[in-house]
Amino acid sequence: MSQTFDQIRALIASSQVRISDHGYDELAEDGILAGDVLAGVEKAEVLEDYPESPKGPCALVLQHDAQGQPVHVVWGIPRGRSSPAVLVTAYRPDPDKWSADFRRRKT
Repeated sequence: MSQTFDQIRALIASSQVRISDHGYDELAEDGILAGDVLAGVEKAEVLEDYPESPKGPCALVLQHDAQGQPVHVVWGIPRGRSSPAVLVTAYRPDPDKWSADFRRRKT
């Protein structure tokens, strides 16, 4: 598990969450509903953890929308702050770039 994502889940559970402008753009571009992403955070699986990211700790997670389709989401916490959880970006993973289960990058 990821301490970063545990903290992010707790922030989301207490409604301390924000979606970045880029996040909104990417959600719209891929037809992903913000409500689906927020609802799916409890079942999210951490794929990559970046606790030392320059902009603040973040994690790439695999989630699913209401129809069960995979969605990759990058959640973060601004550097030097303890809140809010920020949806940095979200997208439908490209099967040409990811394993069949969308958990590993293809090399």
